Amino acid sequence: MATIEMRDLHLVKKALAIAVLAMERQGGPFSSPSDQFDMELLLERLTSEAELEHYTRAAWIAVTGTLPPEVG
Repeated sequence: MATIEMRDLHLVKKALAIAVLAMERQGGPFSSPSDQFDMELLLERLTSEAELEHYTRAAWIAVTGTLPPEVG
């Protein structure tokens, strides 16, 4: 099995965050809740809480082309 670290790990985290957000927004009969759930768990295992916020924000920008709405 390959070891994923440094830049490759960053790209995996970013790709997972983008995939999770895209799947959340898609819905419908072709959605895969189990894949989405597993990807969310993997992303959480790979990231700290602060990193997760960063990757979630970056995913929002990549998927929507806009800044995320303010939370709070």
